[in-house]
Amino acid sequence: MTKIIQVGLSTVLLVLFLLCCKSPDKNFISSDPAIIAKGENSFTQNCSGCHNFRQEAIGPQLSGITERASVEWMHNFIKDPKQVIESGDERGQQLYKKYRTIMPSFSTLPNEEIDALIAFLNTHKKEGKKKFADDSTALENPIPDSIRLSNLVVNLKLVTQFPPSSDSGRLPLTRITKMDHRAKGGMFVLDLRGKLYKLENNQPLVYMDMAKLRPVFINKPGFATGFGCFAFHPDFANNGVLYTTHTEPAGTAKADFGYPDSIKVTLQWVVTEWKTDQPDSFPFSGKGRELFRADMVQGIHGIQEIAFNPLTKKGDKDYGLLYICIGDGGSAEKGYSFLVHNKEKIWGTILRIDPAGKNSSNGKYGIPADNPFTKSRDEKTLKEIYAYGFRNPHRISWTRSGQMMACNIGLANIESLYFIKPGGDYGWPVREGGFLLNLKGNLGKVHPLPPTDSSFHITYPVAEYDHDEGKAISGGFEYQGKEVPQLKGKYLFGDIPTGRLFYVNTSDLKQGKYAPIMEWKVSINGNQKTLREICGTDRVDLHFGKDINGELYILTKPDGRMYKLVSAVDK
Repeated sequence: MTKIIQVGLSTVLLVLFLLCCKSPDKNFISSDPAIIAKGENSFTQNCSGCHNFRQEAIGPQLSGITERASVEWMHNFIKDPKQVIESGDERGQQLYKKYRTIMPSFSTLPNEEIDALIAFLNTHKKEGKKKFADDSTALENPIPDSIRLSNLVVNLKLVTQFPPSSDSGRLPLTRITKMDHRAKGGMFVLDLRGKLYKLENNQPLVYMDMAKLRPVFINKPGFATGFGCFAFHPDFANNGVLYTTHTEPAGTAKADFGYPDSIKVTLQWVVTEWKTDQPDSFPFSGKGRELFRADMVQGIHGIQEIAFNPLTKKGDKDYGLLYICIGDGGSAEKGYSFLVHNKEKIWGTILRIDPAGKNSSNGKYGIPADNPFTKSRDEKTLKEIYAYGFRNPHRISWTRSGQMMACNIGLANIESLYFIKPGGDYGWPVREGGFLLNLKGNLGKVHPLPPTDSSFHITYPVAEYDHDEGKAISGGFEYQGKEVPQLKGKYLFGDIPTGRLFYVNTSDLKQGKYAPIMEWKVSINGNQKTLREICGTDRVDLHFGKDINGELYILTKPDGRMYKLVSAVDK
């Protein structure tokens, strides 16, 4: 009898062992709520900028990933995606072929944090193949034509190296994203992690440290949170006024622009006016006055751009008015599309305000009388809105002729360059660039415009490219300098992650038409190289800057370097 029991027990143990061996990975995915919560926090900080569980974005949607990939594979890919891809791994190479960019390495994440992250991913199980309503007209290749390579080669000169701001030593070493200048000289460069540098003899010196000025300042989660932007008042030399945007934790203070409590707030963006009594002093010393703060659904697409029209002079109606570009905060991808494409909400808009005024709802800034919606009879319409319907109006600039331009980062298909007109409706999320989106369908797909499209009065891009060519447009400038005559008449821009460089001829920019985009190359020290080769990484994180003379610069996040465009050949 005892032997029978022992044999039976051994058999049960053997069966259990075989079952476990059949699917070993599942044994290593924790279901502990505390670990899952830790993993959710890690996902929000490190992954939500490119991934979600509903739609494809810069990277794939991750619902059901633990059903498709082993724990070992996920560990390895999170640690070093480049190594996995270059090893010949089939899944990794398929991802690279489809998304054409390599995910940043998270080699410094402790194994237990990766375990927690995988545990959180495992809570988003695959629900079977989701059927979307009427996606039969989706376009597999929205823009079949490829961007042509021009003969333009621009020589770069290294200007400076910024100090690493990464506390872990992993790439990117810096998060330099914005270069600008004061009206009477002086170049400044912003690192999203919290510091604004002034260049003295091409050496970066800390002019403003947001963490010291605002102790609750945060630069996570998301790839574009932190010290978002800065803009010196055109009369800064006399009035000592400048403006900044930065992020703080959710609930730090009551938001001037919020939404229903049922929707999670990930963080808040704050717009601040700073005043110094000594404009020429270094570093900055003065006081800040909050203009407004806004809640955000996710840590993406915040307030990354503020600017004054550089072509105006005292007495002009646009002089001293601040333009504020506000992304959708990831609300559409989260299923809250009603927060965008809505003149009663600020998300996905470009605002135009008078910082010296007081007629806003909170009484902290003014609304110019000639704003496009000031005469609206709808009391709920936000009169500070200048244009709306953007996913992420990442950068704005003005051409020599006075035309305001904006680059809008798309979701899964289209990157767009726009003329900005007062009151313009730019379509997101019912349009992505010049294509239709189906809000009841898969936002990762675009469709041809409907026959009745003209009745919607949507303003379309003057140039665009699809994700066969790049992933996220980097706003640029029309060249207005004198040192590189080959660039005259060109608006130069690029693609942020891939580092590809593009231009359009300003003479080709016309509303209602799509200007042809051309690619250009760079050389350094006499050697023609791609920015990926110069940076030594596949993720370039490209940004542009312009000095007081109209000369252009390139910033690269991973290595923290700034280059000037110094000469060119165009055979």
